[in-house]
Amino acid sequence: MSQAASQTFFARRLFTGHQWLSDVLIEVSHTTITRLTPNAEASDAYVLDGIVCPGFIDIQVNGGGGVQFNHTPTTACLMQMASAHATTGTASLMPTVITDDITVMSQAAQQIAAVRQTAPHVFLGVHFEGPHLSAAKKGMHSQAHIRPLSEAEIALFCDPALGQVIVTLAPEMVTTAQISALTQAGVIVNLGHTDATFEQASEAFAAGARGVTHLYNAMSAMTSRAPGVVGAALYHQHTYAGLIVDHHHVHPASATLAIRAKGAQRMCLVTDAMAPAASDIDHFFYQGTKVVRDKDTLRLDDGTLAGSVLTMIEAVRNTHFDLGFSLTDTLQMATSTPAAYLGHQQAGQLAPGSYASFLHLDEQLNLLDHWVGGSRV
Repeated sequence: MSQAASQTFFARRLFTGHQWLSDVLIEVSHTTITRLTPNAEASDAYVLDGIVCPGFIDIQVNGGGGVQFNHTPTTACLMQMASAHATTGTASLMPTVITDDITVMSQAAQQIAAVRQTAPHVFLGVHFEGPHLSAAKKGMHSQAHIRPLSEAEIALFCDPALGQVIVTLAPEMVTTAQISALTQAGVIVNLGHTDATFEQASEAFAAGARGVTHLYNAMSAMTSRAPGVVGAALYHQHTYAGLIVDHHHVHPASATLAIRAKGAQRMCLVTDAMAPAASDIDHFFYQGTKVVRDKDTLRLDDGTLAGSVLTMIEAVRNTHFDLGFSLTDTLQMATSTPAAYLGHQQAGQLAPGSYASFLHLDEQLNLLDHWVGGSRV
């Protein structure tokens, strides 16, 4: 990456994360945007034809670039993941720790705290997906490490050095008092890998849970008499949902219906990316289990989907071109909506004071160029 102390860009067409502007001068100082001036002249600025939008935010990233965070919870692993995903449009991410023992979780947390000291604009926090999950909906998560919520994990989740923390849990595995305590401490609680009833999910949302992790996948389905977690997520309008739009995890019709129900202000495009994403490797190991790439999916030996090789730019293209959602709504679901979900004021938008993380796209949504915190990728 290369970075100058002061830079000026000129965008013919710019999406701020909320609205479109034309002929915009973007003034950058170090990692931050200092001024946006629409209807301006290009003067001596670096001209960006096509589309400029905020860098994408991915709130569920298990790995990428050939490395898996659980397997190698190191600073080098995090930097390799971030660099790989940056080439596909992701400027900011929530590295995700899959169900594991407390030692691995603690090591991962230490590395998140370390990288945030120098790159808080890239590593917004950490997502703990498990270990307080339902065995009936565990997916690829290890049964050996699924367990109730203990004081040790609560202390880990509430560490302020980690930035924003997301915890995905099954509400039937914890109490509503525990959910309330976590949310009051600033932790975002998501429901996922759960066989909860509609009523249990609704109680969890009332206790402070903010949304669901990878909607439809690894959760009780919606039926006519039992709405399940899927029904609860769609019914409660204030909640957020992550959605994997790779056409394998969720049927395009189901994805379309969910986005229509939640709206672009509550739906976040996510990848659930594993080590092979943004790389050419064809398999990896998760706690001794081999996960194999099969074209554009990842599967266990029994055919179970095991995360994805999806990238954010692919999710955006799939949502806009295949599902038919407007470019405004699609880009919002990849930028300002996940920022709002995280409660983050500087990522996911282009405005004075926000991170100088933005993409240069053509009309076919090919990534032409990318700046992360003022540095060219």
